[in-house]
Amino acid sequence: MNIYWKTLKTVSLALTVLASSLFLMSCEKDEPTSNTITDVVLQNNDFTILRAAVSRAGLADALRAGTLTVFAPNDAAFTASGLDLATINSLDVNTLTAVLQYHVLATKNLSTDLPTASNTEVTTLSGGKAYITKGTSGVSINGAKVIAADVAADNGVIHVINRVLLPPAGNLLQVAQGNTNFTFLVAALNKVIQENLTVGATVTAVLTGSSPYTVFAPTNAAFQATPFNSIEAINAASGATLTTLTNVLLSHVVVGRVFSTNLVAGTVTSAGQAPLTVTLGETVQVRGAGNGTNNATVTSADVVATNGVIHVIDRVILP
Repeated sequence: MNIYWKTLKTVSLALTVLASSLFLMSCEKDEPTSNTITDVVLQNNDFTILRAAVSRAGLADALRAGTLTVFAPNDAAFTASGLDLATINSLDVNTLTAVLQYHVLATKNLSTDLPTASNTEVTTLSGGKAYITKGTSGVSINGAKVIAADVAADNGVIHVINRVLLPPAGNLLQVAQGNTNFTFLVAALNKVIQENLTVGATVTAVLTGSSPYTVFAPTNAAFQATPFNSIEAINAASGATLTTLTNVLLSHVVVGRVFSTNLVAGTVTSAGQAPLTVTLGETVQVRGAGNGTNNATVTSADVVATNGVIHVIDRVILP
């Protein structure tokens, strides 16, 4: 009899353990694996710099909530934009937060949801405006190309992009004034604005108004290769020389917000009514009639302003 009860107790204990194990396994299966936007960033080794940026800005919880679209730069995109972990860790947290929020929309937008159009305006989580283009060559935002679309997340979708998006630092004139590589350009603009009231009013309206324009902006080094090779030479311009300087400046401006992904090879008319020839290849090149066969090369594209976009060039365009 004792053997019988011992055996029964052993079997009962075994059944209890088995039942408990099955219950725990069932509970584990019932608990879904979290796959929020934050989780995707944490788990993807192509997002190590983005991961660090999100952590430093304290946005991990925000990217787990709501319904979002994130245009996410991978590590190569950060590197291409001149940003590494050391730079991210040195940035002011408020600045970093604003940059990251500029990559986020407060709605879910699959690539198929986006309209086939150029420069569809969207409002980012930072409140700043960004511009999405969708066409036969794919999707881009502010000229940054989507290289992997529709990465699924529980609370939205991720589109991987090849460049970091920087929110505008002001209008076209303010962006130029804030860049030490444009000291000569700003001096030339100020000279024209101050000396020719009619043209100056037009230039001011273009650079500070609400209508969008695109500026091919020559660097200081580009100006130094011309007769306007010093601030003194620019400020001394008068008469025919001032007219030449005015026409040169107007030749660098094109109507509309034209990101690098919107550029088309061929001829476009500048704000000064001079024809510009745009060549597309490994680099973007542009020249005026006065440049002959010498092209200006875009060395930094898609610098966003509130009223347009700037492409930095290494040669002054001559009409």
